[in-house]
Amino acid sequence: MRGDDEQSGHLFGHLSPEQRVPADHPLWPIRQMTDAALDRLSSRFALLYAQTGRPSVPPEHLLRVAAAGAVLDSQ
Repeated sequence: MRGDDEQSGHLFGHLSPEQRVPADHPLWPIRQMTDAALDRLSSRFALLYAQTGRPSVPPEHLLRVAAAGAVLDSQ
């Protein structure tokens, strides 16, 4: 079963990423592009998962982390 792609924003503290990371940081445009691409792929991801069972980590979360890691690693 596919997990929900809900982004809480307050995972490790009381501040959201928007409050912690400056608005002109280079990751913001990359995040917007990544989110748009993952939104378009969401229906395809849904076809790959069973309708029953324990929810998994959403593929969108895994791909966001991989994209951010690749960008930060290249700096």
